Amino acid sequence: GIVTEDEYQIVFSDTPGFVHDPSYKMHEKMNRYVFTTFEDADIMLFVVDQADEYDDQHVLVQKLNELECPVLVVINKIDLMEAQALESLIKFYSQLIPKAETHTISAINQENTGTLFNRIVELLPPGPVYFPPDQLSDRPQRFFISEIIRENLFLLYREEIPYSCEVAIESFKEEENIIRIEALIFVSRKSQQSIIIGKGGSAIKQLGIESRKKMETFLEKKVFLQLHVKVREDWRNNDHLLERLGYNQ
Repeated sequence: GIVTEDEYQIVFSDTPGFVHDPSYKMHEKMNRYVFTTFEDADIMLFVVDQADEYDDQHVLVQKLNELECPVLVVINKIDLMEAQALESLIKFYSQLIPKAETHTISAINQENTGTLFNRIVELLPPGPVYFPPDQLSDRPQRFFISEIIRENLFLLYREEIPYSCEVAIESFKEEENIIRIEALIFVSRKSQQSIIIGKGGSAIKQLGIESRKKMETFLEKKVFLQLHVKVREDWRNNDHLLERLGYNQ
């Protein structure tokens, strides 16, 4: 996302999660993208919560300790933590990444988020404005459309499917009164395809309904959405398909 005010412009870049022991080419490409951001960032935010497990041998921790730019460790979900546990976690990360500032927030409750944002503004180096003031993101519309479908895959199928699938926007055609979108959902196995489609197509119909509603709110226009599910065995190791899906770093 992009935040622009008279005195500053902030471009937030959200990286994928780092995979400590990559099993697929997709994981390797994700990790390479994470390391690319280490080279480009003016400020690094390392967002963690009590469920995360890091130690001084973790490659991310080592990279963060080597950075020359400011590093902020952001402990999220403090609304779910007892005071003593939070104090221990703050101490742990202060020792793990000594150069970093530690901030505590609850993103869902907006607790301390204003303080964190103000600190980011204070740390910004002088630089040019890269984007127009009214631009809110450096990502294309297709990215957000695929994210809407991906979000609903998580909501509707929970842990059953989402981590084994990916979404590609095949077609995005804007007409006077409607936007026509065609999307492909790639899965690794036939059984996953059957689950997403559901009995008589009931599950994919619900996925389409929920996704279309959010797309219409986002795009502020009527949407006609077509969803298809394709099986591509070992797609996470397919270089051509990974590039098509945006894993081209």
